[in-house]
Amino acid sequence: MDYVLIIFGVLFIVGGILGAVLPVLPGPPLSYIGLLFLHFTDKYQFSSRFLIIWGIVTVAVYLLDYAIPAWGTKRFGGSNRGVWGSIIGLIIGLFFFPPLGIIIGPFLGAVIGELTAGKDSAAAIKSGFGSFIGFLLGTLMKLVVSGLMAWHFGKELFFS
Repeated sequence: MDYVLIIFGVLFIVGGILGAVLPVLPGPPLSYIGLLFLHFTDKYQFSSRFLIIWGIVTVAVYLLDYAIPAWGTKRFGGSNRGVWGSIIGLIIGLFFFPPLGIIIGPFLGAVIGELTAGKDSAAAIKSGFGSFIGFLLGTLMKLVVSGLMAWHFGKELFFS
């Protein structure tokens, strides 16, 4: 049974890292579930304090992931269309223009979103840049948290 839990843990850790950059997957929550799978084995155990702290971090990152892009967009005068354009641009860029699409896609999507909202090109570029910066900060935050959980998972699995 431990092997099944470890395999599921690895799958969830990998899914968490992918979810840190793919907006359709909840990255840090998947990584946290991966830690829990490893914890439920007979051989590998995390402390209750460790699991509680990472649970709190996971919830905080999940909530901040929605607030940071909105903050970036609002800070630079953008709208919800800019945020949605950034997300759609990321998906299109990721699948059709990798690896640069993950950087260019959100910016272009945000600008197009703002232009469809009736903004002039200068305002659309400014708010698109804000949405893009907010998106990048949120993605970086999720990637760091999921990466740290993956590191703890690997450390526990291979070095304990």
